[in-house]
Amino acid sequence: MVLKKNVSEQNKSNQSVPQHIAIIMDGNGRWAQARGKKRVMGHKAGMERAREMAEVCGELGVKYLTLFAFSSENWNRPKDEVSFLMELFATSLNNESKKLNKNNVKLTIVGDKDGFDSKLRKAIDKAEALTANNNGLYLQIAANYGGRWDIVQAAQALAVKGREITEQALQSELVTADGSEPDLLIRTGGEQRISNFLLWQAAYSELYFSDRLWPDFDGDALKGAIADFNQRQRRFGKTGEQVASESH
Repeated sequence: MVLKKNVSEQNKSNQSVPQHIAIIMDGNGRWAQARGKKRVMGHKAGMERAREMAEVCGELGVKYLTLFAFSSENWNRPKDEVSFLMELFATSLNNESKKLNKNNVKLTIVGDKDGFDSKLRKAIDKAEALTANNNGLYLQIAANYGGRWDIVQAAQALAVKGREITEQALQSELVTADGSEPDLLIRTGGEQRISNFLLWQAAYSELYFSDRLWPDFDGDALKGAIADFNQRQRRFGKTGEQVASESH
C-alpha cells in the first residue's frame, strides 16, 4: 500500500473531509458468487479494496479509518470460510505491517482478541507494536468485534475498578477509546443496518448505504459518500437555525 503524499483535489475544494470514517465491508461472498467463484475469493478481493481505502483516506487527510472485518457473530459462518478468513487475516497482517509502518499508519485491532488462536494474536501484537509510534492515518480493524460486547466489557471494567458508571467513564473503557467517534459510517452491499457495529460510538454518525458490493466500492465511490456527507447538516440535538448561526 502506498499513501500518496500530494494533496487531493477534494481537499482543495470547499468540501470538508470527515475526520473519522467507519465502514461495514459487506458483500464479499456475494461478489464472488456472482462471478461463479468461491466465497473466499471475494474476501481476497475485499482485502485488496481495504488496502485501497486506507490509501485514499490517507491521501484525503482522513485521520481515523475503522473497518469492520469480522464480527462476533461471524463465527457462525461455515467453518471452512471462517478458517480461511483467519488465515487471510494473519497473512495480511504479516505482509502489510511493514508497508503501513513505512507510510506512518498506526494499526490497531479492536475486538475480543482472546477469541483468536496464538498464531493470530502474535501477528496482531507484532503489527501493532511495529506501528505504535506512527501519527499518520489511524487504521482500526474491528475483528471479533460486537457493539454490545464492547459496551458490556467497558461496564465490567468500570465495575472491577470500582468506578462510577457515567457516560464519560464508560466511553473511556471502550476498545476505541483512543480514537474519535465516526463522523461518517458507510455500509456497502445494499443492506441498511449497522449490524452491531460501534453502537455507542455511532450515536451521531451520518449513515451512508451503498448498493455496491464491497470489492466494487472504489475510491470514487468513497469520494461520492463524502460528497453526500457534505450535503448534510449535523445538528447534534440543536436546531438547524442554531447550527447555521454558529457556522458564521
